[in-house]
Amino acid sequence: MKVESIQYSVSGLACSGALVYDDSIKTQRPLLLVAPNWLGVTKDVIERAKAFAGTRYVAFVADMFGEGKGPKGTENPMEFLKPLIEDPAETRRRIVAAFDAMTKEAVARGIGDAKRRAGIGYCFGGSNVIDLARAGADVQAVVSVHGVLATPAPARKGDIKAAILVLHGAADPISPKAHRDIFEAEMDATGARWYSLTFGNVVHAYTDVGVNMPPVAVYSEPATRHGYTLTHAFIDDVFAGRL
Repeated sequence: MKVESIQYSVSGLACSGALVYDDSIKTQRPLLLVAPNWLGVTKDVIERAKAFAGTRYVAFVADMFGEGKGPKGTENPMEFLKPLIEDPAETRRRIVAAFDAMTKEAVARGIGDAKRRAGIGYCFGGSNVIDLARAGADVQAVVSVHGVLATPAPARKGDIKAAILVLHGAADPISPKAHRDIFEAEMDATGARWYSLTFGNVVHAYTDVGVNMPPVAVYSEPATRHGYTLTHAFIDDVFAGRL
């Protein structure tokens, strides 16, 4: 599996994403944007992108903080997230820039099918891929995995072109039921195609193997496994025009 560091810029910020693909395959594949959690572009998320890519996709890990400006992992997450949470327009510019960089680089290499593009994001990245859809990007499908669902800048009717899937823990304290209700009302108001699977008694970060910080974040193997099975089926259905 090949991992290429890709330089791109947005709002004067130099970013470094990662293009991940099986270079033994010469045919064009669908593109999958991977939006990381608050830790940004790490070895763990690149490994996750490799697993997702396999022989199925060309994946691209988005850099939302800028090269060398991301967290080390010991800081308060809000130190990095608060400026972007409070500036949804800038957040959307950054995720759109990553989406455009993915498309440009994959197409230039002859390995990416720009007519089949999807996104998946985790935690902060879950909100990022929903924001990609809110920005009106030509992305066919986005999947939010234990993401932040509410926004201070909801989409308007007709803005969203993508089909949206939310995979969420019912007991997630980071984005609780009140957020889910706000999100669902927003999606209905925009006329979006949206789908949701909520796991009972599951909290935040349930896909992060080894995480055990109840009642906030706990790994759940069944929720992870079922969520990923649905993710692939959902994206395949959207690409095939069945959703």
